Amino acid sequence: MFVFVCAGCGAELTTPLSQVSLPIHARQKYGNGAQLPVLMESGTFAVDSAPWGGPWRMWDEIDPGEAEARGIYAPVYALSDSTPGANVIAPGDIRGTRLIPEKRGGACCGLDGADGPNMACQACDLPVATRVDDCSLWQQVRLSSDAVHRVPVDGVHAAPLSWAELAAKGEKTPPFEPIATWGGRLGPSHYWSWSPQWEAAAGHALAHLLVASQGQPVKVPGGLTADVFQRALDALLPAGPKKGRAVLDGPGRPSPDADVDILLVPVHPQTGQTWTPVGPTASAYPVPLPLGVWLWLVSPQPYLPVPASGRIPKEVLRDDPLPQLPNYRFRADQGTFQHTLVRLPAVRSPWLRTILGNLT
Repeated sequence: MFVFVCAGCGAELTTPLSQVSLPIHARQKYGNGAQLPVLMESGTFAVDSAPWGGPWRMWDEIDPGEAEARGIYAPVYALSDSTPGANVIAPGDIRGTRLIPEKRGGACCGLDGADGPNMACQACDLPVATRVDDCSLWQQVRLSSDAVHRVPVDGVHAAPLSWAELAAKGEKTPPFEPIATWGGRLGPSHYWSWSPQWEAAAGHALAHLLVASQGQPVKVPGGLTADVFQRALDALLPAGPKKGRAVLDGPGRPSPDADVDILLVPVHPQTGQTWTPVGPTASAYPVPLPLGVWLWLVSPQPYLPVPASGRIPKEVLRDDPLPQLPNYRFRADQGTFQHTLVRLPAVRSPWLRTILGNLT
């Protein structure tokens, strides 16, 4: 475990934390006015290897060679020119800091981090972190890599769980969830929606599915997997007989047929490593999915109301009547899709550049 200390004075700035993988939805901007929850689990941190936030440089100001050196292989509107390697934590795990009022950015309902670090060390006033809690953004604190140091502390250094343990004990991510909105005079309000985490996961995976397709039609398994991917694949790829076949693979799954081209596989939530296929399908393209989404796809769980006694607080969503399903078809998150696709070298292919240019 580690604590983060101020690079200026050495003051401790966090509780003890264990390192995990950065969630795919860390950069997602969801809806309009939605209250998204905290990004990181308490007691954990993740390293974001890419720059985030201002200052920004427009694409025409960047040499293509510099962009490729930064892992960007197709034009984007602008690139962050901030220091990479921020350590992302839950807001409740920060200690010994104060907000910098003049650094509130262009926020609507909270802090968006647009003006750079907005939290300073209480002991020496060095700007050390950026808090993000504006509407439509995942709540997080980003410790600047050039303003903090990571220090090992005594504690339990547990080894990452094995794939077998994750398959047996991993927590599933439901595809539907209530989204909180800013309440009015009558208190908080909610609406039922496809999960933002699912939309971000699908955007990330869809970019990989396109690369794996090599421009040919692809068929995914039926049911929920088809609801998430097939409509987008049919819209973005040419019509015709399905030539590529994608299946779900991972820990505890039976070995797929040798003629499978693409595998939808889980990502380890602690290490960030993608499940590695073995056997006849070892050469198939592995498309990464967050573990919680993958677990639900391989073993869907129906909505089951849980009996309760006593009166239900008015803020709790009722199961009578049953929660409404979303009134729109599933849509992969466009921002996550674009962010992923421009970072895959295959996007230099003309057919993928055409897709990227026609996203709207």
